[in-house]
Amino acid sequence: MVGPMYDFVANPLGAVRLTFDKTIGSGSDPSSFDGKDWGAVDLFRHFLFDQARLSQVPILNGATVNWIKPNTLVRFRGMIQDMLGNELYVGAYKDGSVWRTNKFMDISQCPVELNSPNMRLWERRLLYCVPVPGLNSWAESTSEVAVNMCMDSTSEQRDKRSRMDIEAVDHNDFPVSGDESEDSPSAKRMREDPSSSQYLDPKNEGPCSSHVILPDVDRDSLPCLVKIYDSPESELKLNDVFEFVGVLTFDSELLSEKVDQDEFSNGLCDDVSVNLPPNKVPCLHCVIHRKLTVYDFLQNSPPTEPKPHLVKEAREALLRHLTSILGNDGVAAHFMLLHLLSRVHARADNVAVGKLSLNLTCISKEIASVFGTRLSIVIKNLLPFTKCIPLTVEYLNTASLAPKKDYQINRLIPGVLQLAEGSHLIFDETCLETGTLNSAGVENARLLKALTELQKVEYDFKYYKMEMMADVQMLILSEGKSNMLPADIIMPFQPSSAGSSDVVPAEVLEAWRWYLATVRSMPHLIEPDMQKVVENDLVTARQADRSLGSQDFSRWLTMGRLISASFGETSLSLEHWQMVKELERLRIDRLK
Repeated sequence: MVGPMYDFVANPLGAVRLTFDKTIGSGSDPSSFDGKDWGAVDLFRHFLFDQARLSQVPILNGATVNWIKPNTLVRFRGMIQDMLGNELYVGAYKDGSVWRTNKFMDISQCPVELNSPNMRLWERRLLYCVPVPGLNSWAESTSEVAVNMCMDSTSEQRDKRSRMDIEAVDHNDFPVSGDESEDSPSAKRMREDPSSSQYLDPKNEGPCSSHVILPDVDRDSLPCLVKIYDSPESELKLNDVFEFVGVLTFDSELLSEKVDQDEFSNGLCDDVSVNLPPNKVPCLHCVIHRKLTVYDFLQNSPPTEPKPHLVKEAREALLRHLTSILGNDGVAAHFMLLHLLSRVHARADNVAVGKLSLNLTCISKEIASVFGTRLSIVIKNLLPFTKCIPLTVEYLNTASLAPKKDYQINRLIPGVLQLAEGSHLIFDETCLETGTLNSAGVENARLLKALTELQKVEYDFKYYKMEMMADVQMLILSEGKSNMLPADIIMPFQPSSAGSSDVVPAEVLEAWRWYLATVRSMPHLIEPDMQKVVENDLVTARQADRSLGSQDFSRWLTMGRLISASFGETSLSLEHWQMVKELERLRIDRLK
C-alpha cells in the first residue's frame, strides 16, 4: 500500500495543496471553501490525534526557535494576549487553467487582477500570543523533539548535498502535485524570482542554514503571531491558553516581500504585523487549536480516575508537607490547602463565587524571608502559573498593572494583571513602608483591591475602560491585616518551630500536582437534607453574632465545597461541614 505523498511535519503545505487539488479535481467550486475546510484539517486531526503523532511535532519556544525549519509543522503553547482583528488574503486563484491555494501561507501568489472571477478572497483572524505569564519551568514542554529533528535533518542534508543539485533539493523539500509541472506560470515565476517564494536555498552556509535565525531572542518570552482559519470568534477569547498546531513562517520574510508586492494586494487590510518586531515574531498559520487545561501542563502525569485511596494519600502527604513548611502551624496549613484548591466556578451579580483569597498576618520582614520564601517555592512547584510581587510604594507608583491600548501601533500593551485563568499571585506586603502614592500608585491600589474583591481587572482603552473577568488565586503576606488587599480569609500565622525545607522527590511533586488539578475541577452539590442542616446552622450563628453577614456565610459555603473536594468528594457531608465550623472557630480565636 502506497503511503501519502507528503510528510505532515516536514511538509504540511504539501498535504494542504494535494487535498485542495484532489477536491477541485472532483468538481468542487473554490467559492464553496470560503470559511470552510476541504478536508485538509481532518487529515491533520487524524494524523495528530487518531494516530497519536502530536508528540512528533516540535514545540516552538525561545529555546527551539533557531532550530526549527520554516514551513514545517510546529506547536506553540501560549496565552492570547491581544486580538489584532481580521485580514483578507487571496485564498485561491487560477494559475492558467488550474486552481491553486495560498491557505496557511504568508506569501500570496496571484497572477490575476483583484476582483477577477479567477481569484477568491478569504478571511483569517490574527492573534498575538505570548508564553503564559508566570509559567514555571516544570510546566514547560520539552524541546528535545525539535532539537533532534534539526540535528537529523542537518545530517541528512549534509549527506545529500554532495549528490544533489539545487533543483533536486527544491523538489524534495516542496513536492508538488502531478499537475503542477515545471512549465506552469507559478513554477516559472519561482525559477525566475526565487525571492517570490519561501523555497529554501541549500547553498546557504551554516550548520543549520535552512533554519531561521532570530537575533536577540528573549528565550523566556518568545511571542507568536497566530493566524486562525475557519473558526468562530467565540472559540478563542482574550487571555485563554491554547496550543496552536500549524505552519511556521516568519514576519521578517513577510515584510521583505511586501516591499515588492504588486498592486493587487494593496488595500486589502491594514497589515498589523508591520507594528510587530520583524526579527523576533514568528508567525504560525494555525491548522488545529485546542484549549489547554492544567492537565496539559503536567509532565508524566496522565489524567486518571480520582480513586479514593489515591486522593487520600495525596491529601495527607501534601497537608503534612504544608504543615512542616509553615512551622507546624496545622491550622494555617489547612487554610493554605483550601486556598490552593479554590477557583471561581460561578458569578452571581457582582460576586465571584468560589474564590478564597488568603491573608497570612503576623509576618514580619524577617519571618517572610524564611517562611515566605519556602512557601513561594512550594507553590511554584505545585502550580503551573505563579508570580510573587513584593509590594512597595515605588512599585505601586511605577508598575503597569492594567493592560493599555496603544492606538499608534494598534496594540494592547500587557500589564502585570493580564493573567491566564488559574494563575496564582503572592503579594509580600512586609516590604511596604510609609510613603506617598502618586496618581499611578492610587490607580494601581484600586486595581489590586478590585481584583481581590471582585476578580475583575479594568483594561484601559484610553477613551473607555472595560472590565475583564479573572480567576486568580491571591495570597497576601503582611504584618497586620491588609487594607489594600481585603482577603476572604484573615489568618494569623503562629509557627511553633523553624519549619523544614526538605527536598521533595519529583514523583511526589507530580502526584501532588495531579491531586490539585483533579479535585479542583470536580463538580459539587449540597443534598437537600444537608442543605437544611446548613441553613439551620447559619441562622443559629446569625442569632449568636449579629455582625455576621452574607459574605461570611458565602465564605463558609465555599470552605465546605473545598473541604469536600480535598477529599475527592462531590457533595457536602455532615463531617466536612463540622470541619468547616471547627476551622472557623480556631481562626476566630486567633483574631481575638
